[in-house]
Amino acid sequence: MNLTGRSISKGTAEGELLKTDTPISFLGGVDPRTGVIIDAAHPLAGKVLAFPYGKGSTVGSYVLYALSRNGTAPAAVINTECETIIAIGTIIAGIPAVDRLEGDLPENGTVVTVNGTEGTVSFA
Repeated sequence: MNLTGRSISKGTAEGELLKTDTPISFLGGVDPRTGVIIDAAHPLAGKVLAFPYGKGSTVGSYVLYALSRNGTAPAAVINTECETIIAIGTIIAGIPAVDRLEGDLPENGTVVTVNGTEGTVSFA
């Protein structure tokens, strides 16, 4: 199945989907060395991700970049609505990203391919 959305950051990546309805703040909410969500109040604390939108400081863009430099970044980002902090972070970090998908994502654990260049997410 293919879902079409808006391209945010170019590139293609495949990985296991983990989604949440709770926004993520990369500044103070994610450890840039490990990639672990450290915001104890977030439902994905201690796990990996896919989320509706980012929140918090513009420094969050640089945290995404640090995650990439440290080899701990997500393979790709899927947002309901990608705001500026996440868009800039994924672009400078080279993380494929899409938003505004037409359709529903599959269950957590499904392997998906995100094509940030074409703005698509595909899965079996």
